[in-house]
Amino acid sequence: MQLSIVTPEKELFNDSISLIQLPGIDGSFEILENHAPIISSLSQGQIKVIDKNKKSHLFDIAGGVVECSENTVIVLVEVENK
Repeated sequence: MQLSIVTPEKELFNDSISLIQLPGIDGSFEILENHAPIISSLSQGQIKVIDKNKKSHLFDIAGGVVECSENTVIVLVEVENK
């Protein structure tokens, strides 16, 4: 499954993954390979990605949206200001 995580300023991640966990507005959810098509709003929280090499990546976000279709996941996010 191919994942792109993009902010208005830059691309945070672009690689093949096995799992992504997202902070949905109605609660956390996961997308795995062959997931049904989905578009969802994201709330403030943390995105967890497990890449094809089983390495974990974490991204803190202020909100955004996700679209998944045909094993391609695109996440548009605003990042936390620290």
